[in-house]
Amino acid sequence: MQGYILNLLILVSISGILATSLNFIIGYAGIYSMAHAAFFGVAAYAGALIAMHVSTSLLVAIPAAMALCAALSLVISLPSLRVRGDYFVVASLGLQMIAFTVFSEWKEVTGGIGGLTGVPVATLFGYGLRSLESFFAVSLGCLCAAIGLIYLLVNTSFGRSLKAIRDNEVAAATFGKNPVVIKTIAVAISTSLCGVAGVLYAFHISFVNPESFTVDASVLVMSMIIIGGTGTVFGPILGALIIHLLPAGLTYLTFLPARDLASLQQIIYGAAMVLLMIYRPSGLIGRSNIKDTWSK
Repeated sequence: MQGYILNLLILVSISGILATSLNFIIGYAGIYSMAHAAFFGVAAYAGALIAMHVSTSLLVAIPAAMALCAALSLVISLPSLRVRGDYFVVASLGLQMIAFTVFSEWKEVTGGIGGLTGVPVATLFGYGLRSLESFFAVSLGCLCAAIGLIYLLVNTSFGRSLKAIRDNEVAAATFGKNPVVIKTIAVAISTSLCGVAGVLYAFHISFVNPESFTVDASVLVMSMIIIGGTGTVFGPILGALIIHLLPAGLTYLTFLPARDLASLQQIIYGAAMVLLMIYRPSGLIGRSNIKDTWSK
């Protein structure tokens, strides 16, 4: 039982890093991306390949994956961020589909649909993270570092520029801000944090295949943000907890056939999203507009 709980907490920590990184561009920059799972996948494959052929040290794999994700985001963002709103969502969705195809078809590198197996145990300062307790401690530390970084960034002049662009891009440009450059940097920071999550995921699961990096995965991360609260520090973490604990809780409903649990989970997710949009559009711990709604 303890192993199951620790495994769940590790996945929550990894998802929390992903949700925090996506919240940075959605909540503070107003950039809605559907390609976060693509960068998550790039980092996971990079971490697995580095571990299998170069080094198992997290101090090697994580910085390398972060740099790779940031570099890829720069190449992709410079043309994509020139479009706004719904157009960028469509562009990012196209990127997600391309990434999944590459993961599936580039068999010489990714192993194709079969994926990469036998990822070795991660090490940190020469110490092998063989126990779930040690790996959870590292994952939690990475999550805290990601939260701290985002908190510091949004409270700097750069963060204030991001919020200004989010609220009114034309007005921000009038005051001398360069929306494309600022948003490109924000996306690079966000995707580099995907590098942390991807490497941790690869080492924890010891297996990487394309099925973990589909459009559904991007939607799931976005759901965490919406449920918890966009533009908040701890909203994405709360959303990650709910998304992971809900399936675990459903397994205790012994009166339901096992085959129905997945369908029930999807129904609950959908109903929760609809209710949140009606009664709590800013998320569970975001600033609520419910009083204004009821007073009209």
